Order: sequence, then structure tokens, then C-alpha cells
Amino acid sequence: MSGVVAPGGARPARRLWAPGTGKRLTALARAELTLLGRSKVPLFTAAVLPLAFMLTARSTIKGEDLAEAGLSTGTVLVPSGLGFVLLFAVYSNLVPAYVVRREELVLKRLRCGELRDGEILAGTALPSVVVALAQCLIIAVGGGLLLDVAAPRAPHLVLAGLAGGTVMLVALAAATAGVTRSAESAQLTIAPLLMVSVLGSGLLIPLELLPDRVATVCEVLPLTPVIALIRTGWTGTAPQTVTDLITMVAWTGLAVFAVRRWFRWEPRR
Repeated sequence: MSGVVAPGGARPARRLWAPGTGKRLTALARAELTLLGRSKVPLFTAAVLPLAFMLTARSTIKGEDLAEAGLSTGTVLVPSGLGFVLLFAVYSNLVPAYVVRREELVLKRLRCGELRDGEILAGTALPSVVVALAQCLIIAVGGGLLLDVAAPRAPHLVLAGLAGGTVMLVALAAATAGVTRSAESAQLTIAPLLMVSVLGSGLLIPLELLPDRVATVCEVLPLTPVIALIRTGWTGTAPQTVTDLITMVAWTGLAVFAVRRWFRWEPRR
């Protein structure tokens, strides 16, 4: 990652990774997990909101004619619940986490040691990712049993959606933190992505039920390919799998570029 230009000249480029990454990531992730365990808000967001979302979405989805799209309540709700977890437990938790650590000079101090830039960002994200994946497992198993949903027909697509979506949202969180001035303003900077994702990425209403022109626009939203891949993994139909993968990779690449260009390691003045 490129850092802030120091007074009097450009700072030397730093590598993203270096030998011994695993050991350093483990130590940083352990410290971050301890801090996460002391914070009630992220744990509440990760544990309670996805379940509340599924209960709310169930009443909304029941009124839709899903049979025409080859879907059922279960094949809509379970993938939506997984996407909701990634959106809130990863993205909305990481943006303020990056901002707070930057403003408290934690990121600056970490850069003075052996940790590379990519390791710092990844290590900070690991606890949220672990919590999110654990919650995804609970929703996939518990939701599948409660809603009588069969096992995924193409589990590799579910895994691709979860893995790719996690990486993309971590990168988007770091990019959003780069333009966020304080922990308080983080609630504002994360709002646009949260709103468009909940309303237009198939979380509440599958894109198959939207007008064609609206669905075409929604297909390019960041979370849409993630939901589409996960849902395709359950239904077994893959009309746009390659397109979804390309869209997800494109958003990830754009987010990484934004992080390299605008992410700040020191407090914003």
C-alpha cells in the first residue's frame, strides 16, 4: 500500500507481503479478536441483525410469486441471510475499525514494525471475517433446516460467492475508510453501499422479479454477484455465473486501486 507522503519527500514504497506473513497475521488477528470481544456493538451486529433480517424478509418475500422465477422462500432467504452477514458483519464493522485505529495512531505504529501494509489491513479484518463466516454457517445449516431447504446443488459456487464477497467487502471497507474523516462520520460513509445493497442486490427482492431495466442496473452493484453466485449454488442454475465472477473481481480490483491511491495511515487533519 502506498502511504501518506511525508513532509520533505515521498516515502519509500512498501511491499504488501513479506516472508513470515502467517505468524505476523496470527499475532495481529489474536489482538484484534480480543478487542472485538470487548466491543458489544460489533458482536450484536454480527449475531442478531442477520437473524432479524431473515425474519423481516420472510414476511416480505411471502407476498412475492417466486415460483415463476424458479425460486422458493428458502432459496431466497438463506442466500440473502448470508449476503446480509457479509454486508454488516464485515463491511459495516470494518470501516469504523480501520478509521478508529488510524485516528488513534494504531496503524501508524504498526507500520513501524515488521508488518507489511497488506498484513495490517488483513489482520485487522480477520476477526470480523471469522465471526461472519461462523454466522454464515449457522444461517446455512439452521436456516436450511427451518425452511426445509436442500443442500446446495453447486457448493463450489456458494464458496466462491462467500470467499470472493468477503475479499471484496474487506477491500471496499478499507477504501471507504480512506475517505472517512472520523468514527462518527463512518455511519454516513457506509450508508450508500448498505442502502443500495439491501434494496437493489436481491437481498429483499430477487432481481428476477424486478422490471428488466431496473434489474440490469442492479446487476452491476457490488453485492449483486455475491448473492447471485450463492443463490445459484443452491438452485443449480448458472445462466450468468461467469458474468457474476467478472463483476465481483472488477469491484474488488477497483476497491484495491482506491485503497492504494487514497488509504491514509495517519489521522486526517
